[in-house]
Amino acid sequence: MIPKTLSLTSFSTFLLPHHFKTLKFCNSSRTIIICKPINSQSQQQNPPPTQTQLSVSAPESQGTGAAAPTRGDIFLERQQYLAASALVLEKKKKKKKKKEKINGSLKSTSTSTYSCYGCGAPLQISESDAPGYVDLETYELKKKHRQLRTVLCGRCRLLSHGHMVTAVGGNGGYAGGKQFVTAEELREKLRHLRHEKALIVKLVDIVDFNGSFLAHVRDLAGANPIILVVTKVDLLPKGTDFNCVGDWVVEATMKKKLNVLSVHMTSSKSLVGLAGVISEIQKEKKGRDVYILGAANVGKSAFINALLKMLSNKDPVAAMARKYKPIQSAVPGTTVGPIPINAFLGGGKLYDTPGVHLHHRQAAVIHSQDLPALAPRSRLRGQSFTKQVVLDQWVSEKMEFNDLTGFSIFWGGLVRIDILKVLPETCLTFYGPKALKLHILPTNKAEQFYKKEVGVALTPPSGEQVATWTGLETIRQLQIRFDDTQRPACDVAISGLGWITVEPVGLGQTVKEVGSNLVEEKDMEISLDVHVPKPVEIFVRAPLPVGKVGGEWYQYRDLTEKEEETRPKWHF
Repeated sequence: MIPKTLSLTSFSTFLLPHHFKTLKFCNSSRTIIICKPINSQSQQQNPPPTQTQLSVSAPESQGTGAAAPTRGDIFLERQQYLAASALVLEKKKKKKKKKEKINGSLKSTSTSTYSCYGCGAPLQISESDAPGYVDLETYELKKKHRQLRTVLCGRCRLLSHGHMVTAVGGNGGYAGGKQFVTAEELREKLRHLRHEKALIVKLVDIVDFNGSFLAHVRDLAGANPIILVVTKVDLLPKGTDFNCVGDWVVEATMKKKLNVLSVHMTSSKSLVGLAGVISEIQKEKKGRDVYILGAANVGKSAFINALLKMLSNKDPVAAMARKYKPIQSAVPGTTVGPIPINAFLGGGKLYDTPGVHLHHRQAAVIHSQDLPALAPRSRLRGQSFTKQVVLDQWVSEKMEFNDLTGFSIFWGGLVRIDILKVLPETCLTFYGPKALKLHILPTNKAEQFYKKEVGVALTPPSGEQVATWTGLETIRQLQIRFDDTQRPACDVAISGLGWITVEPVGLGQTVKEVGSNLVEEKDMEISLDVHVPKPVEIFVRAPLPVGKVGGEWYQYRDLTEKEEETRPKWHF
């Protein structure tokens, strides 16, 4: 007896066994496979129109006669074959989904929402006062032509025309609201750097070195390598020896115990030192993204614009990126989100990041309209106070005094220094923005003078903020010891403003004029009281060697072999 050929037909009458529910044949949700014998002649005929023919290749016969497999064996063998095939396909689908989740999710999230190229805020059409706002007509038009990456929000347009529009709640005199971004939210946007492989370029303002240094930058950057860039060096007094300043910066960095690759002295305005930064970035980038980090208003956007300007000379990609460069302004919080910039021909992106807002800087306590007053516009020129200067100013009062003891100096309405004990020839030199005027008067008249003149002669604060101004609530007593009258004793740095160089003996004087033998050990001390607004910090540091005389008194420290190997090199 010759075994009959099997044919598979599909009917949606009964359900498959439960272990085959995952298999799908044709478009029917319920399927049963029925085996029935047909004649060899019927194999050549077309199947009935009501049935669907399945082309499943059957395994070859393993015998004839009594050794031939039964119909049940053939049926089970085919079912095992289909089940194995379905299992393989299911595994492939799971692998594909997992790969898309890892590699495709970040891409989908980055392209699903578009941001303003000027400040990095997500584009929105609902709140006109919030960052990222675009009118509906413009948004729809740009979306239609797929040009949302080239949109500038309304706030950035105002900033580009000189308006002072803040966006960070709690800073610049604003209490904040739903349209404001908090300083904590800006920090959270940088937390992911700890888990990424990136190159960090950290910016520090030389005028506010201690206030803008970000000593805890490792909390944001993790173990990523850091290049330290010191900005605005063109503001230092004329004749400054940058060899001394570079060594001073490296020494201060080593004390912070922050391991950096190199230190660069730069100016975004004159493009000084930027060639060295570009060379170092290209050397250390190694295919990674480059993130520009720094405190608010340290000059990150200006630095990026200058960097793109220099890169565009040889790199066509950077030349294209200059068309849509970040907005720069004097308002802290101009950048409210990371801004990716295609600046490198060899891969990797350059990111402008939101400034880290520090509550201890002067910019955090004054109104936004007074912020431009804190930014120096031209080269710094120290203003010194000595006994002779005070004598000339108060000659009409017929006052008798031997030194500056008993006088107070106001630096705008933000700083007051009471001089308690100094040498007869002590000199205090102020370095900072020219917009803040200096006033000196006897300490017993200082309190009354401040109440009368704050907001008038003593600005900032100014305008509406004067009514709510709480005054100079923080008082720090400084006892400054010195052992050398031929060099400054220290700098008293005011966070977010500038610094005061304390010279036991004015450098224009000679030690012989003072009579060094008359300066006893008990007199080698200077006492000051420094008054500032409540959150503002005061730093006592080694004197910064500026001007022509700075290079004369500055002393280089002798280094060990280990220090020479691990100490970062500085470039200018």
